[in-house]
Amino acid sequence: MEDLNVVDGINNAGGWLVRNQALILSYFVNIAAAIVIIVIGMMAARIISKGINRVLVARHIDATVADFLSALVRYGVIAFTLIAALGRVGVQTASVIAVLGAAGLALALSLQGSLSNLAAGVLLVTFRPFKTGEFVDLGGVMGTVQNVQIFSTTMKSADGKIVVVPNGKVIAGNIVNYSREPIRRNEFIIGVAYEADVDQVIALFREVVEADERVLKDMGIQIGLNELAASSLNFVVRCWSKSSDLQNVYWDLLKNFKRTLDANGIGIPYPQMDVHLHQVKNEQQPERAE
Repeated sequence: MEDLNVVDGINNAGGWLVRNQALILSYFVNIAAAIVIIVIGMMAARIISKGINRVLVARHIDATVADFLSALVRYGVIAFTLIAALGRVGVQTASVIAVLGAAGLALALSLQGSLSNLAAGVLLVTFRPFKTGEFVDLGGVMGTVQNVQIFSTTMKSADGKIVVVPNGKVIAGNIVNYSREPIRRNEFIIGVAYEADVDQVIALFREVVEADERVLKDMGIQIGLNELAASSLNFVVRCWSKSSDLQNVYWDLLKNFKRTLDANGIGIPYPQMDVHLHQVKNEQQPERAE
């Protein structure tokens, strides 16, 4: 009896397959076509994004902008591909778009931070306060810009660390670009002893600055007594040089200032405190009479 039931089940299944073979064949064809669409769409997204990136770079568009736009195009092509694949398997794309719109609204409310990073990324690419290869300070984080992505900016710090900063924080904070201008100014605050002659110190500092060929003389050299501090005369020295030479110029001039002051017997004071001890005599109290 059980064997008969099994045979009947197989016959029924075979009959259903015969009656619905056209429908099954159409489903297989549609699913296969959807898979082909997805594969081709993914490949096309990668090829198109790379092509756009090459075209933008060839037109001397900043690499930051090129990477950002090519990424947007790639995600757009992928989204279009998925919608086309769903339509191929019989899903009503209008309904899908409506559902995606509602889901997108809910997702937008729950991912406000990510969307703010996206909007900030668009602003960074549009106004370009910095670009790839520049050394910047983004809200206290310093490093060389590697790339600006849709949601974040990647930097490499001076000690080799990779730092990823959300674009929202970049826009919300101060952006200091150290590489944009070709020349920059060094400033020194140097304290000397009160016994030093002011005019002599200014003349010595000027000799040191003018002896350095990397200092841009036509930009002007400023040297003056800046402050009468508690234990020192504080002088300010300002001079300009190329941005690429700035750090080395600072180190060399500071070293030469110290050597020149030592050679001319001018001391550099350091914080100190004079402590005066006063001895107090203990007077003996007279004994009380009993």
